[in-house]
Amino acid sequence: MTPTTPAPAGNPYEALGGEARVRRIVERFYDAMEPPLARLHEHDADGKVARGPRDRFALFFIGWLGGPQDYVAQHGHPRLRMRHGRVPVDAAMRDAWLRAMQIALDAEGVDGWVREFLDARLAEVADFLRNAG
Repeated sequence: MTPTTPAPAGNPYEALGGEARVRRIVERFYDAMEPPLARLHEHDADGKVARGPRDRFALFFIGWLGGPQDYVAQHGHPRLRMRHGRVPVDAAMRDAWLRAMQIALDAEGVDGWVREFLDARLAEVADFLRNAG
């Protein structure tokens, strides 16, 4: 997909406004997860996805978007397929993940070239992680 809105100089992390906004997107993403997807994660006493998974994904997402590479420094190479191999990721799970991300991006008002980029790339990554049906 070729973006219809020209990309300015910089990367998606910068276009989103940096760490604070990316972390808000991550929080909204986990809050929007449907039960089958949310159940795959550790939960806190209130039944919400716990801090650990949220913070790990935030570090990963920040680096993936072009920000500081703290995830790699703390956890090593992401090895996405290996890390998700224990979970059957079928089309329904992929779609649930993408729906949660779309809700988060909509709630944060992400638009323009960075939204087009994220919609395309996140769909590619989610499909890449499919390992079942």
